[in-house]
Amino acid sequence: MGYTNAGKSTLLNTLTNSSVGARDRLFETLDPSSRRLRFPREREVIVTDTVGFIRALPKSLMEAFAATLEELHDAELLLHVVDAANPRMEEQIKTVEEILLQLDLKEIPCIIAFNKSDLIPEEQAVALSRLRDGVPISAIDRNTLPPLLTRIEKFLWRDNCQ
Repeated sequence: MGYTNAGKSTLLNTLTNSSVGARDRLFETLDPSSRRLRFPREREVIVTDTVGFIRALPKSLMEAFAATLEELHDAELLLHVVDAANPRMEEQIKTVEEILLQLDLKEIPCIIAFNKSDLIPEEQAVALSRLRDGVPISAIDRNTLPPLLTRIEKFLWRDNCQ
């Protein structure tokens, strides 16, 4: 989940070798899509791509929006995909956090993935990640994803991961 146009669908495609619609435009994703992600040792999880969040969503639309996110209440872990190169990134993070609070999802553990980190200076990506305990990635570059996958795996199977 994350703000609209942060790269959620692209990340889902890269992680799961899928081909859900992923274009550089607002509201490309209108319905959630779920795919299976296989980890080593025959472990699997279901990853769901959500509709993008936006600021100041009218109350009448908030109910419809909330309905598309119902299955998030069953999640063990949320992955908040952030566009690290967006100049309004901090505002977008705050918007997503406020919506999570409104939807009673704030208690679910969350990992922040700073997507599009390849578009900002490396030092900035590292600083952002340290500041918010996140992981810098580029959803279009599979080689940047192992630290994120390790973080997810350690959270989900913390009793069995080294």
